[in-house]
Amino acid sequence: MSTNDQLPPLMVDVPRIDPALAKRIRLVCFDVDGVLTDGGIYLGAGTTDTRAPFELKRYDIQDGLGTVLLRACGLELAIITGRVSDSVAQRARELQIDTCIQDRHARKLPALKALCAQRGIGLDEVAFVGDDLPDLSVMRVVGLPVAVGNAVPEVRRVARLQLTRHGGHGAVREFTEALLDARGEWIDALERYVQSRSTPVEETAGAGTSA
Repeated sequence: MSTNDQLPPLMVDVPRIDPALAKRIRLVCFDVDGVLTDGGIYLGAGTTDTRAPFELKRYDIQDGLGTVLLRACGLELAIITGRVSDSVAQRARELQIDTCIQDRHARKLPALKALCAQRGIGLDEVAFVGDDLPDLSVMRVVGLPVAVGNAVPEVRRVARLQLTRHGGHGAVREFTEALLDARGEWIDALERYVQSRSTPVEETAGAGTSA
């Protein structure tokens, strides 16, 4: 193939984060509905007993891989949501997310403060990705408040980083690339992941899910 036939290098345009701030982050927290999902909820009766509904949510595979890369770079991950769902617990287990807090009263700030106290992490060392009013109490105090593309205006006003993609449609992946790029870790993280998937299956047993 001649030089003229080769494709130009891929230019990835991601939102920018101040490198000093990005390197300070130790804990990344996510809301669920409208962030890890598109906000839609499917409810139905799992049995003839209509008092026991089941709930379905749509998650994005590329977002899932983003959390895998964040974890591989040594960042702690947490889900803090105001809705209780078995679907969320299952997704957290799949992605090996360190902490999954589901509080139907949406008391997210007390939950985050307790988590940070347990882990010895300052609020200024936390990034929180949110979209709606229940996220405001947390986003006002963390070091890196992040708004997804579908966030309400009140959330966007307090965000230090505004994503272009919507929740459930690549917002978490966009954030992952922005954070790791600002930390100078994106290329290395990408290469480590590719190498980990370039060896025989028996050599990577127990490596966990990829998305």
